[in-house]
Amino acid sequence: MTDQPQGNPGPGAPEEERPGSGPVIRDKRRIDPETGRVRQSTEGADAVSDQSETQADTGRGADDQTAAGQVPDETPLATPETDGVPEATEQDAVDDGHPDTRLAAERLEEMRRMQAEFVNFRNRTQREREGDRGRATGAVVEALLPVLDDVHSAREHGDITEGSPFAAIADKLEQALGRFGVERVGAVGDVFDPTVHEALMHLPADRSPVELPEGTTEMTVVQVMQPGFKVGDQVVRAARVAVADPG
Repeated sequence: MTDQPQGNPGPGAPEEERPGSGPVIRDKRRIDPETGRVRQSTEGADAVSDQSETQADTGRGADDQTAAGQVPDETPLATPETDGVPEATEQDAVDDGHPDTRLAAERLEEMRRMQAEFVNFRNRTQREREGDRGRATGAVVEALLPVLDDVHSAREHGDITEGSPFAAIADKLEQALGRFGVERVGAVGDVFDPTVHEALMHLPADRSPVELPEGTTEMTVVQVMQPGFKVGDQVVRAARVAVADPG
């Protein structure tokens, strides 16, 4: 066997021991760091040479790791299906969405908020309108109270009879007010209610102008001196009545 010259290492010597050549750096990463894609394997002599050198390096690296008591890294490489890029989550899609998508979401939220404000405004306006209408009608009824009291007194004394012209006028007036929600309160036999009745006289059962029905257990209206009127839940004037206790 012929000895090789000391100044000319053989072809099997490592790259760093070959004279006249600097350090050789080979990028053997399967994933291209610039494009993020898997590199295609090359064919030919270069591929065979790279494969042999890779096996040699792997053997040396495994020996070194075994000697040092370390376990080789078994992390799998990225597959072509994922293209080396981890799958984005839904939150990342929202956070990293297109500016037009984020702008559309903001405009949709503003539209919902404005719609809710409009509904609240409409309901509030409707309640205020109904309240204003009730107050206006109550003011008209309050102005007509003397006329309504005269109509009630004329009926109590028999001055207004059925079929007379005054009876027709009184009926039309009460019907017109009824269309605006005006209601007469206070009638003989009603249970006394302090919210709509004003008791001017309190009589015992034996002095009542009318006989109370059997089984009456509550204070009862026995005479109406002035009828009351209310518009919806608004009491324009309480009915002035006389009440009697049950016997």
